[in-house]
Amino acid sequence: MKTLYLVRHAKSSWDNANMSDFDRPLNSRGEKAAPLMAQKMLKAGVVPDLIITSPAKRALSTAEVFSDMLDYPVERIEQRMEIYEGGIQHMLKLVQEIDDSCNTVLLFGHNPTLTIFTHFLTSKHIQNVATCGIVKILMPHEHWNETMMDSGNFQWYDYPKKQ
Repeated sequence: MKTLYLVRHAKSSWDNANMSDFDRPLNSRGEKAAPLMAQKMLKAGVVPDLIITSPAKRALSTAEVFSDMLDYPVERIEQRMEIYEGGIQHMLKLVQEIDDSCNTVLLFGHNPTLTIFTHFLTSKHIQNVATCGIVKILMPHEHWNETMMDSGNFQWYDYPKKQ
């Protein structure tokens, strides 16, 4: 069995109109939410075998906070441009190519792709994965390359403002 956590980057800043989307940093709300959500994962006993992220600054910064909290070496974070640029088929291919030695994977990305990908993998409808929201999906197979539409089992969805 494999476990995939889809994590949307924390809240980012729109203060500088001249800054590219790719380079937008976390804002103060995002800087508070990322450690809060990472702490929840730590308390739940999550130990990642692999962290993969979009290289966009806001996603990478979020992944680094989780990496630090979960004692995962920051230098081992895989940055994959297709998470930033691609759609569902790119995400599926990326997941299918994960090494089978990895059982617990955190994938940091963006909306609307993460919301759509959640539905694609599980048929669970989430209106919108919130910033720094986490979706836990169990994959009831031994090989990542067996991942396909409706092959995952939705476990839970959590986000910073959840009551």
